[in-house]
Amino acid sequence: MNSSPDPTAALLDAVTLTARRLAGDDEVSPALHPSPRPEMGDYSTNAAMMLAKPLGRAPREIAAELAIAIEAELGPVLEKTEIAGPGFINLFLGDAWYREATSLMAATGAAGVPPVEDPERIIVEFVSANPTGPLTAASGRHAAYGDSLSRLLKATGNRITTEYYVNDGGTQVQNFAASIAARMNGEEPPKDGYKGTYVNELAERAKAEGHDPADLEKLALTGVAWMVEGIRGSLGNFGVGMDDFFSERSLYEDNLVDRGIERMREAGHVFDEDGAVWLRTTDFGDDKDRVLIRSSGEVTYFGADVAYHVDKIERGNDRLVDVLGADHHGYVARMAAAMEALEGGKAEFEAQIMQLIHLVEGGQRTKMSKRAGDIVTLDELTQDIGVDAARWFLLQRSHNQTIDLDLDLARSQSSENPVYYVQYAHARIQSILRKAADESGDNGGDPLAAPVDPSEKALVSKLLEFPAEVHEAAEKRAPHRICAYASETAAAFHAFYRDCQVVGAEGEGVEAARIQLCAVTAETIRRSLELLGITAPDRM
Repeated sequence: MNSSPDPTAALLDAVTLTARRLAGDDEVSPALHPSPRPEMGDYSTNAAMMLAKPLGRAPREIAAELAIAIEAELGPVLEKTEIAGPGFINLFLGDAWYREATSLMAATGAAGVPPVEDPERIIVEFVSANPTGPLTAASGRHAAYGDSLSRLLKATGNRITTEYYVNDGGTQVQNFAASIAARMNGEEPPKDGYKGTYVNELAERAKAEGHDPADLEKLALTGVAWMVEGIRGSLGNFGVGMDDFFSERSLYEDNLVDRGIERMREAGHVFDEDGAVWLRTTDFGDDKDRVLIRSSGEVTYFGADVAYHVDKIERGNDRLVDVLGADHHGYVARMAAAMEALEGGKAEFEAQIMQLIHLVEGGQRTKMSKRAGDIVTLDELTQDIGVDAARWFLLQRSHNQTIDLDLDLARSQSSENPVYYVQYAHARIQSILRKAADESGDNGGDPLAAPVDPSEKALVSKLLEFPAEVHEAAEKRAPHRICAYASETAAAFHAFYRDCQVVGAEGEGVEAARIQLCAVTAETIRRSLELLGITAPDRM
């Protein structure tokens, strides 16, 4: 059998080698998939059907010949093959293959993930909520997603920078300062101001530190600084450590707006009309051209954002990933057009649009509004249900879907709560391993020669899927796949624990083999939870 550190890759290598020999073609690349049911074997390949056209023969006829060659190539680890349907070859692996696979995972580091062939330098910008109030539970979904996505991209070998874009300029910050000033004067905030209780607290702090409510510019800078300080703390408590907080004001201080516009003007994509500066985004598929600088001289939101992305490119990033709110669909095409105008496709831009979150308690939804003040903050959410539960429930569905976060379920400590179920599997394994270490009751023998229970096979097969699942989740920008994988792995372990005694198991090498399987399972669950930013407790 091939000595690849990935047992399934070694299996595919053997199938591919035999298929290429038969076809006389080194380009043949058959697939290998886990079989859906035990009676259909352990893995199935379409190799014979791939060879039907080049060989000019019936797939089942080729399958009969190919199956014999695969049996010879794999040797004793393969019990038998069966031909199914139009020409699939089902592979029935022997106990030795599963024991060797577990041993190999243990020896090379369980839950190892090979790097992508062409790693990229990627900047992931996420959350970036206006610094005019505390982070809400909705911002928590952005934080959980962006952080987990960054972990996945890093796990697959990419160089990752995480960043929060601080909108510390513009009308909303002016309104924020005016709201603080109004509260300092004992007045109601202006119509477009902010009315949350946190504004009262900021006003009290500003008064205590001797700030002048008439100095709105200084009050804006100070208020934003305080809010960013709080945002950093909330993210830190949520397990999110940003590499950088990028200030919108620095775009103007460092002349990035003019620099970005000049780059696009040199490329012929910027024009002046009616006193305003425009980007001809229609050249790149947008439905209309966009204003960068108004006739008044004011830089538009889009103009500032283009300048920010110029800076991202100039920092040497290959890919710019923006995690955006549900109201940003129209923004994506124009920013993609700007990136094309800036870079000619050299730096890839992508936007991941987050959908809404609703908190549900007792069957009733709660509303969240930073401006109105009736908000549920991220800190309040995590204090209620805990960081682990919050991250799981915010990640377990695709970011393309609106979610209802059931607070009652998230609080429960039962198998109905999915994060509790997965964490309990890890804690149970650690208990088994502690018991094994205390009793030292190994009954001797070679663990590689120990027989394998069907539930052990199912668990090993699930563990072997981890590297591919991580790559798939990273490639599809889908952390929720890891939630599903962790749940399936926990279920496979619980079934194994139900069916198989570990400590004190009878039979030559059986106890040692099962202890090893438990250790590999624990590491895989721990690594899965780590990619989600969730802890793997040793005791519960």
